Amino acid sequence: MTLYSRFAAYVDAALDTLEAAGDLPAGIDRRAVTVEPPRDSSHGDLATNAAMVLAKAAKTNPRALAEKIAAALQQLDEVAAVEIAGPGFINLRLIDDSWRSELSAIHDRGADYGRSTAGQGTTVNIEYVSANPTGPMHMGHCRGAVVGDALAALLEFAGNRVIREYYVNDAGGQVDVLARSAHLRYREALGQDIGAIPEGLYPGDYLVPVGQQLAQEFGDRYAAAPEAEWLALFRTRTVDAMLVLIKADLALLGIHHDVFSSEAELQAAGKPEAAEAWLRARDLVYDGTLEAPKGETPDDWEPVELPLFRSTRFGDDQDRPIKKSNGQWTYFGADLAYHFQKAQTADALIDIWGADHAGTVKRIQAAVAALTEGRTRFDVKLVQMVRLLRGGEPVKMSKRAGNFVTLADVVREVGKDVVRFTMLTRRSDAQMDFDFAKVVEASKDNPVFYVQYAHARVASLRRRAVEAGIDLSNPDVSRLDTEELALVQLAAQFPRVVETAAAAREPHRIAFYLYDLAAAFHALWNVGNDRPDRRFLVPDDAGITAARLFLAEGVGQIIRNGLSIMGVEAVSEM
Repeated sequence: MTLYSRFAAYVDAALDTLEAAGDLPAGIDRRAVTVEPPRDSSHGDLATNAAMVLAKAAKTNPRALAEKIAAALQQLDEVAAVEIAGPGFINLRLIDDSWRSELSAIHDRGADYGRSTAGQGTTVNIEYVSANPTGPMHMGHCRGAVVGDALAALLEFAGNRVIREYYVNDAGGQVDVLARSAHLRYREALGQDIGAIPEGLYPGDYLVPVGQQLAQEFGDRYAAAPEAEWLALFRTRTVDAMLVLIKADLALLGIHHDVFSSEAELQAAGKPEAAEAWLRARDLVYDGTLEAPKGETPDDWEPVELPLFRSTRFGDDQDRPIKKSNGQWTYFGADLAYHFQKAQTADALIDIWGADHAGTVKRIQAAVAALTEGRTRFDVKLVQMVRLLRGGEPVKMSKRAGNFVTLADVVREVGKDVVRFTMLTRRSDAQMDFDFAKVVEASKDNPVFYVQYAHARVASLRRRAVEAGIDLSNPDVSRLDTEELALVQLAAQFPRVVETAAAAREPHRIAFYLYDLAAAFHALWNVGNDRPDRRFLVPDDAGITAARLFLAEGVGQIIRNGLSIMGVEAVSEM
């Protein structure tokens, strides 16, 4: 049990006592009760809002309730002082040995420090990337890929079972265009002069080896054949080849999905029809006509009866068609069936989408609410595009890709860890610039470098201490003073950061926290630049060196744990 979870248990025990005494109603909902650092560190070490959030249900004044809770907490050996602030917040100041004990807990738990059971084993399906299988991954896909993968690791660390899923959009018109583009490269591989790539086809050189493979497999059998004879075959072969390419690109980022679901297979299995029947049986799909789009005159608009999902019952601004007038499924109709399928094996669903899909969020949320009868939590995380720069100037497009910069090229230039960390240095719904010069810059302004440098410094300290023959086996942590224990206080927040980040579905919080921890460590290190007695390594005082190295290695452990969630390797030398 970490310090924050321990004090949450103390608060819970105090509330149990008040319930038993009749000062609180039995079974009162405590889910909103928190134990966290005060916003102003001068107010204390920990704060709880228990009195504030429970007073109304208890039909009492928050401050009066706070006094009763505070009286119980004051009895704890670990508590040096209790203060009630404002209308009823309770601030606690702990004895120094509480933080020394937590530093030992960080070492004892090691790679598991911060791991939580808050998720209670619930199964979460995270669908991310899901790019059209029409070419290699580009930087437009990169941010969503990293956010989704880091979120998956974060939720696992917080006690959830996670399914990482990729939805293969292989049933739309874009895969027919892909097949035609591959057929052109197939003819080229047979020695035909194909000239310039026609407008509307995919021009990238990545289809050249696909064409060569098709030529090797089929010879000239389909070179002059009508499209109907080869389109479906070439579509299947080319999508398969693109998925091999996509998986290889994602592997460069350390990303591996558990499930690849095919839209074509979903439709062939009749899943959209099953979802429609389920909804019709509950009067959530009906046959009706839509109003004319804004700006259309009656002469321009011909109303057509379509199957409509009653999304207005779930907060949408209009009911949505699940089929087109030609009988084909709309994107929404297919997505509805896909989410129905995902919900069969998960307690919660998360979709990582590009910001250009913002307009469809409300309708798919309505669909999931209907299909799961409100039982399944569903979150959509929107990810803004990344603007690629080099020294402040836009990066030129890739000739190989045709019209974009490939993910593989970027990873090979700056490295997986730089790409992954950088993608998490801003909220996913905020615009981001990725400047090749800045992301490898060795400065405080580059979070990737700053956090890695902190870990490398810790590793360097141990090497130097060992070389100096200092005994590190039994550190006396009582020698750590208030200034040094302040760093432990920040390190001890890691388990709480994990739980709050997981609950909010926001993996970038880990990156923000690691930067703050690294900054605090560097600040303590820099004190020694002017005061040799404050350095981590004091050659003529083995005892203080051992204690400070114990502190530094605790910080290093937290950095490793956080970077592991982000999918980034902690370096020992820079």
